[in-house]
Amino acid sequence: MVIVSLYNLVNTFWVAKLGYQAVAALTAVMPFFILVMAVGAGTGVGVNALASRRFGERNIEEANRATGQTFFLIVILGFIFILAANLFPALILRLCGATSDIMQPGETYLRILGLATPFFFLGLISRNIFHASGDTVRPLIFTAVGQVLNALLDPFLIFGWWIFPEMGVGGAALATVISSGISSILALWYLFKGDSAYQIRFRHCIPNLKVILDIYRVGMPSVIMEAMEGVVFALFNHVAAAFGSVVLAAMGIAMRIFDLAFMPVIGTSHGLLPVVGFCLGARLWQRLWRAVKLTSLGLAGFLAIATVFLEVFTPQVISLFNSDPELLAIAVPGMRIFSVTFFLVGPTIIFITTFQGLSKGKEALILNLARQFAFFIPGLYLFSHFFGLTGVWISMPISDLLGALTAGFWLLREYQIQKRSFQQEEILVAGEARSEERG
Repeated sequence: MVIVSLYNLVNTFWVAKLGYQAVAALTAVMPFFILVMAVGAGTGVGVNALASRRFGERNIEEANRATGQTFFLIVILGFIFILAANLFPALILRLCGATSDIMQPGETYLRILGLATPFFFLGLISRNIFHASGDTVRPLIFTAVGQVLNALLDPFLIFGWWIFPEMGVGGAALATVISSGISSILALWYLFKGDSAYQIRFRHCIPNLKVILDIYRVGMPSVIMEAMEGVVFALFNHVAAAFGSVVLAAMGIAMRIFDLAFMPVIGTSHGLLPVVGFCLGARLWQRLWRAVKLTSLGLAGFLAIATVFLEVFTPQVISLFNSDPELLAIAVPGMRIFSVTFFLVGPTIIFITTFQGLSKGKEALILNLARQFAFFIPGLYLFSHFFGLTGVWISMPISDLLGALTAGFWLLREYQIQKRSFQQEEILVAGEARSEERG
């Protein structure tokens, strides 16, 4: 995930050389991109939870069947998003908050990027498939190959270096299509080569409605939660765009810098999910909650260090991308305000992930929706009305604080329920053991 975030920074670095309007165009496309990632990641979460539980139960055949269903889903979902990006680019950009001066580069970027959506789905879902079997190294290798290639291709396709045509923002999108395709093909090749924990056959890939429903019973709340991030981003764009496209560019640069620190949170939550699922299936309650505690505290500490760094070196970091005085005047204070409660984001994501691993998708969905739509969106419109652009920035840390408190108290309640259930289970097992001894 850090590698992906580093690519986003490199991509922004090169695109920013075209001017802040180009960065603003990429920022306007982000809600659509988040929706694609939401569908792919949510499907992956469902497969991850289902397959890891089957591995915990030592039911390898059903783990193979759950994995095989994803290839049918990848084809269908990829086709839908390619059509949407190429048939309705202007509508999508308007819904995502694009201003009129960035529509042309935005449409170019969106049309080409849309071609990569099947590769995005395959990459995200295959990563979860490998994680469910305990293999985290190969997804890292496949991702690294794709992102390094992407970063290398960017300047050649954007500026027309060597024999390549000068494509501007379209070159950045094409580099993503090429690199994502290569990375996904590598993952697919290894998965079917026979060396992984899976032994997938054609019969496992035949659409099975029951298995697909099982996948989305857990994964759909994740799809909705992450899709809501796209909706929130679009609303954020609309409010920010009222202050000009330079604000969109400033927000885009700040978001990509934050992503570098935030991606370990996503990676850790993905790593925690199969642990929770396996411990649930194997009835290892103490190990389950110890894992949740360690990841929450570890991420809080890591993000606290990242927060201090970003607060101190904000001007220098943003200047690496674009030193336009107008852009710096907006981005520096905004990023510093954003950073105040950044250390709370990690534990909040872990709390929500824990509910997903416990197959409590409804609770996870409610917590995420509360953080976004009960706290952030009302605050965004309220504070921007009274405090202008400063109000836009302060809405994020306030919602982070309220979201962390809500998720933390709810998870503590769940822990108490699980603890009582575990104690009752131990008493029952001990009673059965004594009965067998007397017999």
